Amino acid sequence: MNFSLGQRWISDTESDLGLGTVVALEGRQVSILFPASGENRVYSMLEAPVTRVAFNPGDVIKSVEEWELTVESIETIGELLCYHGTRVDNGEQAQLKETFLDHFIKFNKPQDRLFAGQVDRFDRYTLRYQTWQHQFERQQSPIKGLIGQRASLIPHQLYIAQEVGKRFAPRVLLSDEVGLGKTIEAGMILHQQIISGRASRVLIVVPENLQHQWLVEMLRRFNLHFSIFDEERCDEAFADSPNVFDTEQLVLTSLEFLTKKKRWFEQATMADWDLLIVDEAHHLSINNGKPSTEYQRMAELSQDIPGLILLTATPDQLGHRSHFARLQLLDP
Repeated sequence: MNFSLGQRWISDTESDLGLGTVVALEGRQVSILFPASGENRVYSMLEAPVTRVAFNPGDVIKSVEEWELTVESIETIGELLCYHGTRVDNGEQAQLKETFLDHFIKFNKPQDRLFAGQVDRFDRYTLRYQTWQHQFERQQSPIKGLIGQRASLIPHQLYIAQEVGKRFAPRVLLSDEVGLGKTIEAGMILHQQIISGRASRVLIVVPENLQHQWLVEMLRRFNLHFSIFDEERCDEAFADSPNVFDTEQLVLTSLEFLTKKKRWFEQATMADWDLLIVDEAHHLSINNGKPSTEYQRMAELSQDIPGLILLTATPDQLGHRSHFARLQLLDP
């Protein structure tokens, strides 16, 4: 690159800077001022990411005084370009040195960059193409959403998560024995549902003593930021929203809270949810032919929610009737 004072150059990497002017040459470095943005850049002459701005006959260019010139011929005076042509406003013949070109000229459109000679090296195009191909293949992967968690990939968990997570609005009961990772399975299913766009608003209902355990597991293993909703949180949020459950996308609350606080339970039922997860689902039982309050609450809540996941290690603990009642929640 041959630099000279007064020449006009444009940055290949920061095209929004506008048209730059060479203001200093010091050793192996060139200093270019961009008056449109008030920025100054110092580049190595050998590897400066800039392109010389040179217009061709037929182009319409603008001066710093905002009058326009239709280029008819180009003259080189020293190291600077001088454009000759006809003024657009009055039709008179005029000349315009490149030093006095409008500072706000930008080459953002593809055709402008092409005509200005701002063409990247071919290997960069190849790299971009390969990157897009790789991203496309990842988007189409059958295990999308299953490989981002911080957890060991145990075969039975991975199989269950893939089988359920690829469904639209899954309604399942996870009943692995204690210690086999139902929480991880539910998190993997939830993560895949969110990543794939099948779910965005999620409500998790757990016993009160498990709230923080679920909060930490979802954050630490899946980077899912849930908000715990209790009496204090709901009172604070109610001042800003008529329905407190509309203030967050990912909500974690306790079964006891929704059972005892009818006001907040009614707001939870009026909110739109894509997926409901209920841990320790054996608390939803039928006693002497009468459903418990917990069961009634979850039955009403899950009625209008497309996806439902129940977790319990002891589905038959309270008898066949209670077990069958929970299955009815999944498929009436």
